[in-house]
Amino acid sequence: VQLQASGGGLVQAGGSLRLSCAASGDTFSNYVVSWFCQAPGKEREFVATITRGGGNTYYADSVKGRFTVSRDNAKDTTVLEINNLKPEDTAIYYCAARGTAYVRKVYYSPQEYDYWGQGTLVTVSS
Repeated sequence: VQLQASGGGLVQAGGSLRLSCAASGDTFSNYVVSWFCQAPGKEREFVATITRGGGNTYYADSVKGRFTVSRDNAKDTTVLEINNLKPEDTAIYYCAARGTAYVRKVYYSPQEYDYWGQGTLVTVSS
């Protein structure tokens, strides 16, 4: 599967962004999808994940209540809604996918994902 992330930009603290990840090349509903972020000089970190059918979502503690992940398998897209942005959210955001036969299976480590989008930059000014 190929992934294309978009939607990043420069926003002020407290603002919102909507990141999208468009998939192609395979049956999207066979994949668990996650979002990761990587700030300069730091390792790639888990942000949010959503199960194949979209019935379960999980978030990093740092983003709970501010970030919402969703997916539309009919449109082969995943969306990460980001609200109340903070300067520490500044990073490149990546979507990632991994095929799984299990409806409720999720993965939290970047090493567990096979497919990656190119990343979209989010910059939050104070």
